[in-house]
Amino acid sequence: MKKLACLLAPLLATSLAGCISFGAKPPASLLTLVSAVTLPVGESQRSNVAATITISVPTVAQELSSSRIPVHSGGTAIAYVKDAQWVERPSQLFARLMGDTITARTGRLVLSTRQSQLDPGAYLMGELRSFGVDADTSEAVVTFDAALVRGSETVIEKRRFEARVPVTPIEAAPVGAALNQAANQVAAQVADWVGK
Repeated sequence: MKKLACLLAPLLATSLAGCISFGAKPPASLLTLVSAVTLPVGESQRSNVAATITISVPTVAQELSSSRIPVHSGGTAIAYVKDAQWVERPSQLFARLMGDTITARTGRLVLSTRQSQLDPGAYLMGELRSFGVDADTSEAVVTFDAALVRGSETVIEKRRFEARVPVTPIEAAPVGAALNQAANQVAAQVADWVGK
């Protein structure tokens, strides 16, 4: 009996190996956002010369809290783009893209939350409302509700920014490129608003 159990154990383990899965198969490649502007390498900025701004990572709804890309259709249905996944959460990618764009377009020194304790400057926060695809119109949509406190003021300014870029087919590569373009358009709009 003991001999039979020893012979069956490897066979049983081998047959179960095909049934057990520790998560979904990862996509062949991951998507990221690339800034349309480039920052010069080696150029230093100083907070006593340039105006400063702190950019908070935007809040998001549950559908954007993962690294998948939502597709809206029929008003209330949400699916996800097959085999499309961001390298990190879209809110973090978008915050970094806005930082690069604001620095390039306004000359402001963008600070992290920790650095801002020394020189807070302006403070930009908000909610990333849309960062996906509208299947009904075949468009990549980025919508950002921004809130800005300018320097030592206690007044909060709010404004909605949105960009829509046509996308077909709704597959990983074209959707990633269209969302990158839309995110850059929104970041440029925010930078122009901040730079006033």
